[in-house]
Amino acid sequence: MRAVGPRPPAAPGAAFHAITSGTAWLRVGDSEPLQLIPGDVVLLPAGARHRRSSELDGRCVLFDIATKERRMTPDGDLALGGSGAVTTFVCAAFAYDLDVGEPLMGRLPAVMHVPADPVARRDVASITELLAMEVGARRPGSRAAAARLFDTLLIAAIRRWLDRHADGGAPSWLRGLRDPALARVLAVLHGRPAESWTVASLAQEVHLSRATLARRFAEVVGEPPLTYLGRWRMHLAAQRLTCSTDTVEAIAREVGYTSEYAFNRAFARDRGQPPGRYRRLASPA
Repeated sequence: MRAVGPRPPAAPGAAFHAITSGTAWLRVGDSEPLQLIPGDVVLLPAGARHRRSSELDGRCVLFDIATKERRMTPDGDLALGGSGAVTTFVCAAFAYDLDVGEPLMGRLPAVMHVPADPVARRDVASITELLAMEVGARRPGSRAAAARLFDTLLIAAIRRWLDRHADGGAPSWLRGLRDPALARVLAVLHGRPAESWTVASLAQEVHLSRATLARRFAEVVGEPPLTYLGRWRMHLAAQRLTCSTDTVEAIAREVGYTSEYAFNRAFARDRGQPPGRYRRLASPA
């Protein structure tokens, strides 16, 4: 591999790379180059523009759709050539719905690096090995198996990244997942957004006092529980307005509003326009 310099994705998405042999250098913006070795996994949650090269000062070749179509083999391999050391890696792009994904993915760091450590994180190393085998085997069902392994590797890598950054980083929902009580609160807010939650009822769900939950949630997640719920409801509503034909009244009920008028006001305050106009502007011409 000489280098790869992808364009920013046309749609919101994440980039994911797992090094299987050789070494590579990753550069994101003006940050210091990061050396990657076999077993290293890197996730770029927002698909940040980045460069990869097998030499520290290697010249990067723009990688876009046209380059992919020219150089991708029928088996799905991409050989970039160049004079540097041979490096192989498996990578994937994850597209997500901006309305739903942004409050989750947008609060992650630009680069999540999980370095190789066969002892402490054998799960990540094992999944990476299996993924490389499936990608290279080209047996019946390999493509489907690789897709499932990518999902599993993504989860394992995020878990290990959390283990390494348990006591640092800015407040976020991701840090909240490390706290059993807050993880349960986040789960019920995501899974049952239409319920008439209060801080007291949430505290009762996880057997904490109201004051303890309010303080801990704000410290770890970065905002009060009901503020988080309000933002989550608006993101869900925006997704429903874009992707469904349900009435505004029905969507309002789905996200916890008994009054369409109250929902319209809340949505306009959050998105800068009422639901009906948002839906019309989001619809394909």
